[in-house]
Amino acid sequence: MSLLHFFRRPDYRSDTTQFIDQLKIDRPHLDASQKEARALLWDASVDRHVLKEFNAGRVDQKPYVYQTKG
Repeated sequence: MSLLHFFRRPDYRSDTTQFIDQLKIDRPHLDASQKEARALLWDASVDRHVLKEFNAGRVDQKPYVYQTKG
């Protein structure tokens, strides 16, 4: 046995990590729910026609937005 292995401490696990691990044990369906919610918001397909119309209607912002005309 090496000297370094003798003094090795257990791996540190933060309170947050322990909480999340316990939450996943208590609610095994949580991962599936998160993936389902992500699919609704982030994995949606983009309608290219609507995006093109949206970008065509953009108005350029002035360098200093609070400057009055004059």
